[in-house]
Amino acid sequence: MSNISEFLTINHNKIEILQKGKNGTPVIILTGMGCSFDEWYDVIDSLSKSNRVVMFHRPGLGESEIRNEVRNTQAVVKEINELMLLLGILEPVLLVGHSYGGLCAQHFVKEHPKKVAGIVLVDSTSVDLKVIDELDIPVLNEGSTDDIWKEKCNSYSLMSQEELRKIINPTLTRKQKQLPLDIQQRLINFQINPSLYKAMHSEISNWKQDADNIKILGKFPDVPLIVIGRDKEHNIRLGTEDGLPESELRLFEEKWQELIMDQVNLSLNSKLILAQEASHLIHVDRPDIIIESITWMVKE
Repeated sequence: MSNISEFLTINHNKIEILQKGKNGTPVIILTGMGCSFDEWYDVIDSLSKSNRVVMFHRPGLGESEIRNEVRNTQAVVKEINELMLLLGILEPVLLVGHSYGGLCAQHFVKEHPKKVAGIVLVDSTSVDLKVIDELDIPVLNEGSTDDIWKEKCNSYSLMSQEELRKIINPTLTRKQKQLPLDIQQRLINFQINPSLYKAMHSEISNWKQDADNIKILGKFPDVPLIVIGRDKEHNIRLGTEDGLPESELRLFEEKWQELIMDQVNLSLNSKLILAQEASHLIHVDRPDIIIESITWMVKE
């Protein structure tokens, strides 16, 4: 059976949330930039048998409203707080953050360490993400710098859904095509929503300053931490198959993995898992690893 979303009003916006399961330690999962919670279908379905799982679409994503507010990690911290209050979650939660959601998770746990029982970072954006800009990777950077992405997102945010459908030509991965048909359709619709690109424009505009702000917030608390990283060689292989230069891919992937491995040092109580045969979308490629990691942490 497909997951059913509902709505709450958070900071004056109608926010789309998904919660499944009623027992056990609450698990709050934060999606990556431009990512839908429907991508996590398999993870949610499995975890909800033993835990209460909560996800939400940040303003602009899915059916969540967005106004003209600044979208940064501080805004997400406030939204998590309000969400927990509205849902009556009083006990410490297990916080899971993928990519940009991992940056938000790092911000939240530093500001509210007593509200977090444990944290799982899934191929998370690093607080040192600026070092990526220093790499000599001209082909990879062609069309994908922050400034270019902001320009694209600004343009897309002014288009209609039909115009976006023609330009983006939304597709699903092989594994996503195995999901229930209504979830597949939601994932397609998610990609052609102009509000998504309004949100992404703001998040991209602020994420490097966010990273600097998180670094000066103080010490990362010694909560249990699992860091899950993607498969470096697998991603290099995928990139070369798309015609990208292996030398640049290797430079990028080695630096990305270095940043992932640095995150293990955030807590004295941590472990590293490198997900074999997984791209950046580890929750899609290897949901089993994420399910096992969260289940292990809940038991611990």
